[in-house]
Amino acid sequence: MTRERLQSSHAPSGAFDRDVLTIYINAVLQGASIIPLFVIIIAILGIYFTGDTQIVLWAILTLTAHAANVYLARRARKHEMTLIRTRKWRRLLLLGQFLIGCCWAYFAVQDCATCEPANLVLYKGATLLIALSLTAMWNYMLTPCVLVTFSPVVFALVAKSGISREILEISLTATLTTTVIFFHYISDQLFRQNLRILAYQAEKDDLIAELEVAKSMSDEARRRAEEANLAKSRFLASMSHELRTPLNAILGFSEVMSAEVMGPLNNATYKEYTSDIHRSGQHLLNLINEILDLSRIEAGKYELSEEAISLLDISEDCIGMVQLRARGKNITISQQFELELPAVWADEKSMRQVILNLLSNAVKFTPQGGEIMVKVGWTAGGGQYISIKDNGPGIPEDEIPVVLSAFGQGSIAIKSAEQGTGLGLPIVQAILAKHDGQFILKSKLREGTEVIAILPARRVLQSVPAVEDAQAVSRKRRSFA
Repeated sequence: MTRERLQSSHAPSGAFDRDVLTIYINAVLQGASIIPLFVIIIAILGIYFTGDTQIVLWAILTLTAHAANVYLARRARKHEMTLIRTRKWRRLLLLGQFLIGCCWAYFAVQDCATCEPANLVLYKGATLLIALSLTAMWNYMLTPCVLVTFSPVVFALVAKSGISREILEISLTATLTTTVIFFHYISDQLFRQNLRILAYQAEKDDLIAELEVAKSMSDEARRRAEEANLAKSRFLASMSHELRTPLNAILGFSEVMSAEVMGPLNNATYKEYTSDIHRSGQHLLNLINEILDLSRIEAGKYELSEEAISLLDISEDCIGMVQLRARGKNITISQQFELELPAVWADEKSMRQVILNLLSNAVKFTPQGGEIMVKVGWTAGGGQYISIKDNGPGIPEDEIPVVLSAFGQGSIAIKSAEQGTGLGLPIVQAILAKHDGQFILKSKLREGTEVIAILPARRVLQSVPAVEDAQAVSRKRRSFA
């Protein structure tokens, strides 16, 4: 709604009458001393040039009218401006300006028998033009103040020039009339411009208010979402713990039955069933463990037990753990390790989980007879990285964000016979984030996938050369001597 009003160049009629009148009142009160000073100067100059003291009466009348107008402005500022009061005070202030205009009309029709006509017209013309300029400058926010104030002056000059038919009077009348029309046009343009500024200011204030409301609503929605997510994580963690207790019993008893510890199972079908129970239970336990890990991470309760570990050793151990499964699919796992890599300061269990998850995914999605390349080495920034690249079906670029989200699975994974939970990669990202590391996934359809886990340089423990024995150093110095 506010944006539509901002895009419109038309301000609603009467929408800013109160603001406009307030600006006018402030302008009148701020410039209250200008008109009296100007009137006094004009009166002194008139007495000096014409010697006629009649101009003193005009000055007194003008100052009285101006004082009345200032009094009205002060009274208006003290009142609370409603729509009806605004219109009432506007009419009263225009009436005050009309009275001042009548005083200027009285000045315009004054004569001087001892004065040179040209000098008198010049004196009156210059005075009226200055008065017109001051009125237009200070009162443009009260439309049509210029016309209301100087219409008596124009009518008086028209009447006087019509009676005298003197060329100087006619010229003064024409000049002043044209100038009044021009200044009225200028005042009207200034008024419209200020009205647009007021409209833009009001729309800006409304838009800021709307933005503040929207921000507060967004903050509240985010707070509720965070609370709901935390409650969800706590619920999952609690349920995972509750589910693992009976599940361990199921796994234990099914393993005992499969091994026929308590005696042979005469029915081969029952033995097959126990194997299925154990395998399904193990799959369910892995799922629960992943949910528990993710919920602990989201709840901020995943604590790292950091120590000096070797990425090379952990990578070799994890390769050995998936090697049997890889051989079952005739997959070759190649290694490219940079030798003598220093230890890193990290959680061994977490990093083992990261590498094992990534290797398991590579073996899962690599086809029969495929190849997996595992690299461990230095990054350009002085950190260490683990790269696992396969030549599997790859992931479409538009599905990569889905794969990296919790419970997200790509179309290849959904069609695969070995579907997972969709939690492996989010857990990997979260663990690396806890280590201030970085996870990168590069993949193209039918070109394979490469995943890179990076640990920052500040986690690399640089080896310090051993300090030589003091006696050995002294012996070396004596030998050189």
